[in-house]
Order: sequence, then structure tokens, then C-alpha cells
Amino acid sequence: MVTGGWGADLLLGGIVLAGASVQRMAGVGFALVAVPALVAFLGPIQGVALSNCAAAAISAIGLATEWRGVRLAAMVPLVLAAACTVPVGALVAGSLPAPVLLVGMGIVVSAAVLLVMRGARVSALRGMAGALTAGAASGFMNSSAGVGGPAVSLYAVNAGWTVREFVPNAQFYGVLVNGFSLTAKGLPQLSTTAWLLAGVGIAAGAVIGEMAAERVPERLARRTVLLLALTGGLVTVGKGLSEL
Repeated sequence: MVTGGWGADLLLGGIVLAGASVQRMAGVGFALVAVPALVAFLGPIQGVALSNCAAAAISAIGLATEWRGVRLAAMVPLVLAAACTVPVGALVAGSLPAPVLLVGMGIVVSAAVLLVMRGARVSALRGMAGALTAGAASGFMNSSAGVGGPAVSLYAVNAGWTVREFVPNAQFYGVLVNGFSLTAKGLPQLSTTAWLLAGVGIAAGAVIGEMAAERVPERLARRTVLLLALTGGLVTVGKGLSEL
């Protein structure tokens, strides 16, 4: 069981709060912002598991008020494809040495951020084939590195979705795919105090993010999320390389 005293547990809660605030403010971004810090703090396996757990919770909070915007016909292929690759991602994550996994996670996060920043247009990510490709990539990345959102974001960009259309569907997807990942790997092993503070971080982050969404321009919020995520990804690569 992961425990490090009150100071460490407070830091853990703060990381979750930051990620939850970003997710609620921008609609996406919990894993991109929080995974590098959680992985550095808890290790690759436990860090990703906690990210999956917290991302599912904050997505469920958002979905509770925005479920009417979910496009089930569009989301079913994405979810089914992700369900097929989640076990593969869990297997890969469980079989790699921690330093290698850190380097891989950092590269995945950094590359995904750069692709989203460019708003990459890829013909292979359009239509039914695009949904299956994005879902399969997202499921694998979510289970192995905790970062499944960018692949779905790129699918949405290529499908021409607006941000308002994307957010409820991303939350619906986040609840299910993070649930699949936790089923494949199990819950993180945390102390009772750490669980409580993580829960407080999720709840407080939902409130802070909701308030910030009304005040922070969407473009600035998105840019901030991506820059934080890119920094975290590069730091994670450096940490992994230093431990090889």
C-alpha cells in the first residue's frame, strides 16, 4: 500500500486537484497534466492506475450535467475498439521495467500533445475506420500510460466536431475507457488518507474548474493545458533516462 505520511498525501491530493480543475475547465486534460506528476510520485503502475480512477470520476461529474450531448452512434465504435486494446496496454505496462516505462510514457505524452497542438488532419482518422483506429490507439495508451484522450481529440478534430460537441462525448468515453482500464489492472494501492485527499481533490477541482471555465478564455485554457502537459512529458522522459 502506497503511503508517505500527511505531507506526501497532501501533495498527492494537490496533483489530483490540479488535474481535476483542468479537466473541468477545458473538458479534457486530467491525464495530460497529472500523469507525469503521479508517475513520478507513485511509480508508473500505481500512478497510471490513480489517473484512470480520478479521470473516470471527474468525467462522471461532468457527464451528469451534459449527458444529453452524447452521440452514442459515434461513440460506440470508439468504445468497442478501446475495449479490445485496453488488456494489451495493461499487459505491456506490467511487463516493462519501470525506467523503460517512464521513457515510453513521457514520449507518448509529448508526442500526443504536439499532435493535438498542430490539430493534425489525418485521412485515416475519418469515418468508421477512423473511429476504430482512434479508439484502438486510445485504449492502448490509456491502459499503458494513462493518456487516452489525445487520440480521441484527434478523431474529433478530423470529424469536424466543435468543442461544445466534443466535451460531453469525451466525458462519456472517459468514464467507460478508464473503467475498462481499472478492470484490467485493478485499483491503485493507496492509504486511506491518500484516498480521502484524492477524493477531496476531485471534488474541489470540479468546483474550481467550473468557476474557471466561466472566466478563462477557452483558447488560453487549452494552450495552458497543453504546455503543462508537454513540460510534464519531457520531465518524465528525463527521469526515465536518468534511471536506465
